[in-house]
Amino acid sequence: MSESNPSKPSEEQAEQQAEEQSYGKARQMLGMKGASTGETSVWKIRLQLMKPITWIPLIWGVVCGAASSGDFHWQVEDIIKVATCMLLSGPMMTGYTQTLNDFYDREIDAINEPYRPIPSGAITVPQVVTQIIVLLVAGFGLAYALDVWGGNEFPKITIITLIGAFLAFIYSAPPLKLKQNGWLGNYALGASYIALPWWAGHSLFGDLNWTIIILTLIYSFAGLGIAVVNDFKSVEGDRSLGLKSLPVMFGVGGAAWISVLMIDTFQIGIAGYLISLNENLYATILLLLVIPQITFQDMYFLRSPLENDVKYQASAQPFLVLGMLVAGLAFGHAGI
Repeated sequence: MSESNPSKPSEEQAEQQAEEQSYGKARQMLGMKGASTGETSVWKIRLQLMKPITWIPLIWGVVCGAASSGDFHWQVEDIIKVATCMLLSGPMMTGYTQTLNDFYDREIDAINEPYRPIPSGAITVPQVVTQIIVLLVAGFGLAYALDVWGGNEFPKITIITLIGAFLAFIYSAPPLKLKQNGWLGNYALGASYIALPWWAGHSLFGDLNWTIIILTLIYSFAGLGIAVVNDFKSVEGDRSLGLKSLPVMFGVGGAAWISVLMIDTFQIGIAGYLISLNENLYATILLLLVIPQITFQDMYFLRSPLENDVKYQASAQPFLVLGMLVAGLAFGHAGI
């Protein structure tokens, strides 16, 4: 009769716990849900408040804007300009926005997510206020430097940064607090993710005209649809707090259809506009990128929005962001 090895299960369990702890810490550093708690380093906590995972869409928006300018060249100076604008859109202004949002949500988080950095006491309110001010001032300084570097007589990038800072404030802060309304709050997010960084990237190399402004504001309605997807994970909490998110107002099924229709309709609309410009190749590529999104909407999201929201985002959103770049390249090629 063989003897069991009591140390083996404990070793496997220890390895699993170590992996989970490492994974949790990584999620904490990125500002994602499911993060570890109990971090004591104030600088790691500051980074957590800035939610690096949320920087990615705005960094990508800068790339799309640079492409739409039609005057970006693969040379060292232009690449450094784009990288600097990414620093502005991502760590500076998105970091400011996320920290500001956590600051104004600290009382709600104390009830729903007491382990968050501010309600848990891991960082003090004065420290958070200081972080907000430093990020905002640094953002304006960097924006002005980009205007000077780009030779902009009118400080376009500084004005765009001011618009973004104001939009972030009225999104999170009373009395307006746009996030309380599903339509206004989600469109503000969509415009922040698509239009604003696009304008900044475009302004680095070209003249930001009304055509680009209007087209990207239209494209931002697809961003509204993406923002709605994020509301499903908190539908019960939103309902109990009286927040008028779209899943609360229209029900889970209705909001899911609103989300996919916004995402698909406005991408197809942009493709139609490209056809009117005789940019048929770019329009075709954009339409082909919409097809897998519709497929994943049917496979995952529309069938079970609450269970499949994350799976749907991971599957479909890469095609949406690639479509943004295709549109940017088309605008640049058309000389808009």
